[in-house]
Amino acid sequence: MTRGSPAFASDEIASAFAAFPEPERAGLLSLRSLIFETAAKTPAVGRLSEALKWGQPAYLTPETKSGSTIRLGIPKSGGFAIYTHCQTTLLTDFQILFPDDFQYEGNRAIHFCAGDGLPLEKLEILVRNALTYHLKK
Repeated sequence: MTRGSPAFASDEIASAFAAFPEPERAGLLSLRSLIFETAAKTPAVGRLSEALKWGQPAYLTPETKSGSTIRLGIPKSGGFAIYTHCQTTLLTDFQILFPDDFQYEGNRAIHFCAGDGLPLEKLEILVRNALTYHLKK
């Protein structure tokens, strides 16, 4: 576990992370920590729920319903990724802010190469916007 991350919500989620290859797992755990840390310092989010959706770790805001689901996983092309709901404007809006800083998969994911450093300050903007997406509509 990394700083800011609680224990896994279930054995199934722990197993999902354990099944990710290294160093992709390290990157995904960093993104998991970022999601929990951002939720903790964003009062409107409330309790964050961790579940599996489509076999991938997913983060939801069930009490406040303030956010759109964030998922973490391994794309078919390799590396690792953070996914947002494709029917939101989350990635489109984020790409306007950072057009050349990330490898985007349309309006659904940002891909990362294993072992690369993550620009956590920039990614925190995406995570905060996802966790509060429904408050802005």
